[in-house]
Amino acid sequence: MRNAPTILHLDMDAFFASAEQASKPSLRGKAGVVGGLGLRGVVATASYEARVFGVHSAMPMAQARRLAPNAAYLVPRFGLYREISDQVMGLLRTLSPLVEPLSLDEAFVDLEAGGTAWDDASARLAGVKLRADIRAVTGLTGSVGLAASKMLAKIASELAKPDGLVVIEPGTERALLGPMPVRTLPGVGPATGDHLRRGGINTVDEIAEAGEDELVRLLGKAHGHALYAMALARDERPVVAERETKSVSVEDTYDVDIHDRMRVGLEVQRLADRCVQRLRRAGLSGRTIVLKVRRYDFSTLTRSETLRGPTDDPTVVQEAAGRLLEAVDTTGGVRLLGVGVSGLADYTQEDLFAQAQATAQALAAVEETAAQEHSDGDGAEGAQEPAAEQVPAAERRWPAGHDVHHAEYGHGWVQGSGLGRVTVRFETPDSKPGRVRTFRTDDRALEPADPLPLVPRRPEDSTGVSAGAPGRA
Repeated sequence: MRNAPTILHLDMDAFFASAEQASKPSLRGKAGVVGGLGLRGVVATASYEARVFGVHSAMPMAQARRLAPNAAYLVPRFGLYREISDQVMGLLRTLSPLVEPLSLDEAFVDLEAGGTAWDDASARLAGVKLRADIRAVTGLTGSVGLAASKMLAKIASELAKPDGLVVIEPGTERALLGPMPVRTLPGVGPATGDHLRRGGINTVDEIAEAGEDELVRLLGKAHGHALYAMALARDERPVVAERETKSVSVEDTYDVDIHDRMRVGLEVQRLADRCVQRLRRAGLSGRTIVLKVRRYDFSTLTRSETLRGPTDDPTVVQEAAGRLLEAVDTTGGVRLLGVGVSGLADYTQEDLFAQAQATAQALAAVEETAAQEHSDGDGAEGAQEPAAEQVPAAERRWPAGHDVHHAEYGHGWVQGSGLGRVTVRFETPDSKPGRVRTFRTDDRALEPADPLPLVPRRPEDSTGVSAGAPGRA
């Protein structure tokens, strides 16, 4: 353990929902929920106003609607979230070369490795400046925890929420952790927590008092040893700048079970193509193709095939996924499909493969299916993207919350659509709450648009002056 709180943990506050509120003035201070809006969609993020009603991440969207019927329900805009995440991670890398991203909105930073902090005072100063810089660059807030270990820094950031900073000074860890519930410790979920409570263990102090042998008896050797060490505030894990990616995958959950075998096949081909796109963006290839099928009765089957060498060829991946599908019975209906690639490498060996042949008709069918999607399939950990619905080719899609531009009224966002109509609120991140208007879904004056920056670029931004630097009077 270190003798100074030089490990920082940043967690952006209600990230997806906060980004939506920042870009939509009419939603500020109101309940907002981001996630899949279909019958089987789940909540990705809920604003703090929505959490008051009991809405939380990973909750079925249908349940969220019952708890907060008047909240705004929005389809994720992952492109915007990734752009903001890149800005935040860039700020973290000015503090240290050792930045360990955990997701789009969360990361550890080793301040000591960057020479940014060496004692309590310098660590606190770095945390204060980081929060100010994040607000200046993105318009959003993040909570910062500082401690001598990763475990304690993460606990500190949870205590700091929302929009705060907590420093756990070395030597005070045991006193702080002792009265906390067992669920505070990483890896203690509902099942482990219930198991400990049945053993009369409810707090971190009681874990330490029970002793290592008792924990091993209750939880098994690996979990028992680890939990005892955490209860004593022991955590020697370093901040790792590059976390190895073990697999790349995409999946969709469908509002209505798919029974048609041909459509199941087309969905698998589409998912394989999206998976390869993610591989290529990451500069990776892989040897093992994985197919995931969840059937109507919630039984989940996983099938895999290992190739002779790594590939990022979409046709090879599609053909392998198709072969795996042939061995799966889907006659009862399919509610979820996924395609993944593991055994990753940063090179390909295309010469090892006989390139698969596909007819022009099959390719056209896959492309047509892909074109009907309204999301690009890349998201944060724990956020499930809504599956594409089958709609007539002539009908234009208007996902709730997404950006549009009207030739007469300017920039806005979709409040909702249906029955051939789309309702748009016209406002921008730096405007007042805007007016609402309704159009036909085929109105050619209305077009999809890119998100606007949450914070307008200032003239000095292009001259290299830091966004957090004071401006001239």
